[in-house]
Amino acid sequence: MTPGAGPPVKLPIKQLLLVLGGVATAYAAALLVWGDSPKASLASLWSWTGLQASALCLLSYALRGLRWRLWMAHYGRHFGPLQGLRLYLAGYAFTPTPGNVGEAVRGLMLARQPLSAGQSLAIFGAERLADLLCLLLLCLPAVAWVMGQGALRAAPPWLLGLVAAGVLAALGLLAVILRFRLALLQRFSWLQGAWRCLAMRPWVWFGLTLTAWAAQGLAVWLICRDMNVSLALLTATGFYAVAMVAGALSALPAGLGGTEAVLAGLLVAYGATPGQALSITVLTRLLTLWLAVAIGLVALLYSAAIRKEISFR
Repeated sequence: MTPGAGPPVKLPIKQLLLVLGGVATAYAAALLVWGDSPKASLASLWSWTGLQASALCLLSYALRGLRWRLWMAHYGRHFGPLQGLRLYLAGYAFTPTPGNVGEAVRGLMLARQPLSAGQSLAIFGAERLADLLCLLLLCLPAVAWVMGQGALRAAPPWLLGLVAAGVLAALGLLAVILRFRLALLQRFSWLQGAWRCLAMRPWVWFGLTLTAWAAQGLAVWLICRDMNVSLALLTATGFYAVAMVAGALSALPAGLGGTEAVLAGLLVAYGATPGQALSITVLTRLLTLWLAVAIGLVALLYSAAIRKEISFR
């Protein structure tokens, strides 16, 4: 094993298949029971709107891939644009894990000059902190809507409480990290690496991250418009951001369950029918999450079996 390399990496293919099968069954059952028209909803993936939303999600993945290349270069691992994007996308195969922590193996899987476990965790930590910061900023329009008089009357108490608790918890987490960063940096060495990554060209990674998540928010807005749910672009983006933060705080694999419940609940509170909200939520998750996982599996297998750039030691 290369000196400084991480521990052996094994592809949890059985677990991934179980998660994929369970999610596909749950989505299909939900659409059949509560959806307005399951066949029409899924067919919209191939519509012009569906293709536009897919392109925006692909743009989001590419921008986050550029961010990963930036931080990999910090550790002396330099990749061309296509190679770097392919290796980054391969990590999405491990997204359906608690807190998305499976993505931390990206740097460990490299066949040549893999990162150490601490370095790989440092980049993963920088990614999550950058994502949290930008998602909280994108949450602001949704929070403003929830605090409006109309929203307070329309939204069920559990939803208001969940949104408030989620946003406060995320803000509290960010505040704790900033307040006690010196103690945390001393206790956890990988956090020192994450902080160094964030300190390097901060406006570059901030711009890439904010644009990436805003692109997915725009995709959600397009889906809502196609489903005849009329809401402002910033509000749709805010709803999606709140749902993503809630899913992340749940620590469930890829936020499954929590993200869907919050997004659907916000849409219903806004005025969408349960069938519309469910269809929008399923389509959103198919494009913003499961498309990435599918592409990640293809990139992982191609990089490992054909390009020999990934090794499961």
